[in-house]
Amino acid sequence: MLEQTHQQALRIAEALRARGEKVAVADGATGGLLAASLLTVPGALDFFVGGGVVYSFRARDVLFALPREAYAGMSGASEDYALLQARAIRDNFGAQWGVAESGSVGGSSHPSGAPAGRSCAAVAGPDGFEFVRVTETGGDERIANMEAFARAALQTLEEALRG
Repeated sequence: MLEQTHQQALRIAEALRARGEKVAVADGATGGLLAASLLTVPGALDFFVGGGVVYSFRARDVLFALPREAYAGMSGASEDYALLQARAIRDNFGAQWGVAESGSVGGSSHPSGAPAGRSCAAVAGPDGFEFVRVTETGGDERIANMEAFARAALQTLEEALRG
């Protein structure tokens, strides 16, 4: 997996370094694969400030420090939920870019009832730039979905950086 996403991470690193900007990551159903992929690039501290795995409500509350009302009417694996997290991770970590993934990988039921194989990746950048991509694999294979979601989220970030 990391060998596949390493090439994406290299391109992302190059774009961020050229801009003098940094990114923070909120891994959801990707379970840390976004951060791990970016950290395959030597000298990642130049462009990566950190992030976390948001896999529980407690992790969400600690990492984003948003009032519960901020999530009113939202559910996991949705565009608005992922975008809220991308904004929050960017702002809380003092980065120019935030990327967040929220999905349902399968193998068990999602708390919000989201179907297995659905992921939303959101990017929040400078000057109000925002972009969301929905990925639907149609499958219930947990590991395959995690990998597909990570690749899609990194692609979303890479495309956002290209403008």
